[in-house]
Amino acid sequence: MPPLAITARTLTTACGAGMDSMREALAARRSGLRRNDFSAHPLDTWIGRVDGLEDVQLPAELMGWDCRNNRLAWFALQQDGVAARVAALRERYGAARVALIIGTSTSSIGASEEAYTRLDGDRFPADLHRPIIHTPHSLGSFLAAATGLRGPCVTVATACSSSAKVFAQAARLIQAGVVDAALVGGVDTLCGSVLFGFNALGLVSTAQCRPFDVARNGLSLGEAGGYAIVEREGTGPRLLGYGESSDAHHMSSPHPEGLGARMCMQAAIARAGLAPSDIDYLNLHGTATPKNDEIEAGAVARLFGERLRASSTKAYTGHTLGAAGIVESLIAIEAIESGLMPGTLNCDDPDPACGPQILRENTRGEVRYAMNNSFGFGGNNCSLVFGAEARA
Repeated sequence: MPPLAITARTLTTACGAGMDSMREALAARRSGLRRNDFSAHPLDTWIGRVDGLEDVQLPAELMGWDCRNNRLAWFALQQDGVAARVAALRERYGAARVALIIGTSTSSIGASEEAYTRLDGDRFPADLHRPIIHTPHSLGSFLAAATGLRGPCVTVATACSSSAKVFAQAARLIQAGVVDAALVGGVDTLCGSVLFGFNALGLVSTAQCRPFDVARNGLSLGEAGGYAIVEREGTGPRLLGYGESSDAHHMSSPHPEGLGARMCMQAAIARAGLAPSDIDYLNLHGTATPKNDEIEAGAVARLFGERLRASSTKAYTGHTLGAAGIVESLIAIEAIESGLMPGTLNCDDPDPACGPQILRENTRGEVRYAMNNSFGFGGNNCSLVFGAEARA
């Protein structure tokens, strides 16, 4: 595929607001995880919570969308000058020629939980009687209003691959000539459905997550918001390829031989016109659940040689679900720009089943091409390949 330019980007996670906070946390190996202090009856676990969201105020004209998830969407949009870049994009191409494609897993379901908790008879309380915030498209609708973009507006909800797939959708729309540019991203916030739902599945650890460690026993959930601007031309790193696949195997377990994972990695590399040996760094999905890590690492070991450097960064941010794709794609891009390949936190005793590619310590070196894996429930898989601007 023709390379596409990534001309602006930003992240807000438990490590802080803006790209510099993420860079500092990765360089210092500083985790943003904390003991769960979310809700009056917190689950015994660790979370990646974004500080200050309760104090964020939406502009008066956007208050119809007010909820915790959309506050994070707004807060993240104000970082790293991205809101101003979106305004410039709107002026350059026209609002109808810029797509808005955004990923989430639960959107503003936290507001729906609150509404049911405070039912007025059989009706939602008046302050939450706003149908738009009880739909999956709450996030996309809010951002369309907040940015003034009038091109195709899509909310992607494919669980943990949601905000990786936004890059693939943007590439298709730009290459088809439907739009000239796209604002892509992902936003997901903590809520009871996520915390207690994943716990009911037996997937949540009571300790900080330990990706690829022999003693790993579950994930640490988190929240995040992030964006990237994708254009046909411009200054910045490049989106070189994407691959998507479906396991068609199980509602929540990956294919036991990693078939879907391998297929989407191969497709992304082929679309970029590269070979597996060209990839220098891979940000793994790496959830720290026993089977997911083993199966992903097995697929990686079979496809790549031992020179590949790969790591999970979920012990920095928590598993941010529908935002994981954008968070970890931008970390992969940072590896290209800075040469820093972050080590996997809390991997003190590596599982011998997980192969030699897994980085435990931070490593520096030339990263020509970097990749991100995002694998969601139901076997929704997406891999992305990025490169430096010079290749275009």
